[in-house]
Amino acid sequence: MSQNLVIVESPAKAKTIEKYLGKDFHVLASYGHIRDLVPKEGAVDPEHDFAMKYEVIEKNQRHVQAIAAAAKKADALYLATDPDREGEAISWHLYEILKEKKLLKDKPVHRVVFHEITKRAITEAIANPAELSIDLINAQQARRALDYLVGFKLSPLLWKKIRRGLSAGRVQSPALRMIVEREAEIAAFQTREYWTIESVSSTDGHSFKARLTYYQDEKIEQFSIVNEEQAYGIRDRLLELAQGHLVVEKVEEKERKRNPAAPFTTSTLQQEAARKLGFTTRRTMSVAQQLYEGIDLGGESVGLISYMRTDSVNLANEAVQEIRDLIAQRFGKANVPGTPRTYKTKSKNAQEAHEAIRPTSAMRAPEQVKPHLSPDQFKLYQLIWKRTVACQMIHATIGTTAVDLQCGERNILRATGSTVINPGFMAVYLEGRDDAPAGDEDESFLPALKQGQRVELLDLIAGQHFTEPPPRYTEASLVKTLEEFGIGRPSTYASIISTLQQRRYVELDNKRFVPTDVGTIVNKFLTEHFTQYVDYHFTANLEDELDAVSRGEKNWIPLLKDFWGPFQSLITEKDGSLKRADVTHEAIEEACPQCGGPLSIRLGRNGRFIGCNSYPTCKYTRNLNDDSAPAEPEVVEGRTCPLCDAQLVVKTGRYGKFIGCSGYPTCKHIEPLEKPQDTGIICPVCGKGNLTQRKSRFGKLFYSCSTYPGCTYAVWNPPLGEPCPNCRWPILTLKTTKRRGTEKVCPQKECGYATPYEGDINSAEPA
Repeated sequence: MSQNLVIVESPAKAKTIEKYLGKDFHVLASYGHIRDLVPKEGAVDPEHDFAMKYEVIEKNQRHVQAIAAAAKKADALYLATDPDREGEAISWHLYEILKEKKLLKDKPVHRVVFHEITKRAITEAIANPAELSIDLINAQQARRALDYLVGFKLSPLLWKKIRRGLSAGRVQSPALRMIVEREAEIAAFQTREYWTIESVSSTDGHSFKARLTYYQDEKIEQFSIVNEEQAYGIRDRLLELAQGHLVVEKVEEKERKRNPAAPFTTSTLQQEAARKLGFTTRRTMSVAQQLYEGIDLGGESVGLISYMRTDSVNLANEAVQEIRDLIAQRFGKANVPGTPRTYKTKSKNAQEAHEAIRPTSAMRAPEQVKPHLSPDQFKLYQLIWKRTVACQMIHATIGTTAVDLQCGERNILRATGSTVINPGFMAVYLEGRDDAPAGDEDESFLPALKQGQRVELLDLIAGQHFTEPPPRYTEASLVKTLEEFGIGRPSTYASIISTLQQRRYVELDNKRFVPTDVGTIVNKFLTEHFTQYVDYHFTANLEDELDAVSRGEKNWIPLLKDFWGPFQSLITEKDGSLKRADVTHEAIEEACPQCGGPLSIRLGRNGRFIGCNSYPTCKYTRNLNDDSAPAEPEVVEGRTCPLCDAQLVVKTGRYGKFIGCSGYPTCKHIEPLEKPQDTGIICPVCGKGNLTQRKSRFGKLFYSCSTYPGCTYAVWNPPLGEPCPNCRWPILTLKTTKRRGTEKVCPQKECGYATPYEGDINSAEPA
């Protein structure tokens, strides 16, 4: 009997697909990437057309051996890794290894692509195999070579000129620049005062507001009224003219249509999950991977969503028909448009053969599968299901009303409001927005008003306002901006963001990114000395050229040569011409109060500070934001030391700020300044507390039970709210190493379970 060997990436997929294909097929998993560049100088050789030296990843040796043994007995090989450039590369690496071992001989080798794990999709893919795409493989190799060359050449320069252990990346460096530049915009922002005049009126017991738009026939702009005296002068004059009433001068009523948002791409899913669910990009992709690979729905494992790495907004015809049938059944035929809705992708290199992210069956409603899903899985599945269904519903009809109210002869106040006449798709789903304007009253209600009608004036309010700086980036707005600039690709956004955090270049403050001192210095170094390589348009154009390689429109070797020559020359030139002080010192126009010498802003192990250039002869220093000598320690209000009852103060030590007893050294009580961050994951030992993120005395993050010292359970690696499929321990953790990349591992050492984590594990930050 014929024995066909099928290779997929994930063991979870392998079990499901083997059930679908039957006894003639044996399915094995590669467990992600099986080969990578050797981790040392010379892995990419620019002198010989960028020849690359690969080796099998140590943790996957046993999987490669198992695949090789099975390939020896098989009659045909089906390479069914993920339908993207990383999946293509994994298939190619496996093909090359088996070819070197002379295990293929005359055996047919097929490339199989499917976008959802359902029996129909799998059997269709096996019945219609293709060949490996050399263009996709070349594009992936080119990206890997570029990232390797930038990392291996630029990172050592950062060690010399700034601090050991730093690193720079081809894509994350422009992302860092975005965050630092936004912080500079905020710091440079000049707040301006302005005032508005609003009326509060009433008719038939209904009150409403209107804003002054014309005063003495002059249009009121944002900065027309700029101080209290001017505002109250206008207010008093209007009250005098109104005599307790305003007159309706004009009423405009219109209807407008609002269309649903397109179905999810990777980027828009990450953005909406951040806005609506509070998920990080990494968390979103992890949960999406679980939904894609398959969920046990009572004895049968089913992939609930289509492939989650896509930049296409297309939907298969059969999927659209099923969604339309569902809408008719569940929401009524009136909510089904006459013809199916189609959407056009904004991505320059979207693969139209792919689909948007959608449920594999729209008939599988969220409440139906909820008993089989974890809370995170249910939230994300429900979000995807609602967005997909809504995208094929009729538009919403919004009624808008604008009323001009006259106050005297030459003064107009305008009231606006809107009502939902027919909710259409809005009955199911409404897209979120980043940083919506304060006081956005798009759906405010207005009473019925007629031209010439007099309404009672209850009050005129003069309101003081101040302009606000641009907001810091959230994960959602950063992903959106990266996509708009064409920097990175959907599958890389999660790793870009996590890398910046792991390198301590940025920190999250109230879910918004703030650059650290080190991140600011690294960005300053790169923007001043490697300007081209952190330029947004240069990075986006390079991405476009790599995409052209994947389409077979460009040769990858000339592309690398064009990049490598100027880059290598610049590295050599900066290595010889720059001193460390040129990078880490920033001159200021101030003399040292102790010796009269020049002062500069410097980078120390605890961040930036002001110090004398005559160090070590003169040891004058002060905090960066101090105007003179260091201030008295900040007292912690409302608390005293639990050991000696003395005051608690905020101190700065080797690993940053912390709370300590003012009675030191007599009393040595200390505690962290930051409150432990709750992960929301229940402690697997006591089941009473949650695992919280804390910082050790040496500055290293760890995760321990919130009931400590009652429960002493703790792990070093970030926990995931999913059980180990091997030993059923309640949590897995994320572990990142240079050799193995990022893995989901069981914290129980005797278990030994480990599987690759979502995303491009080659670019994961080494521990």
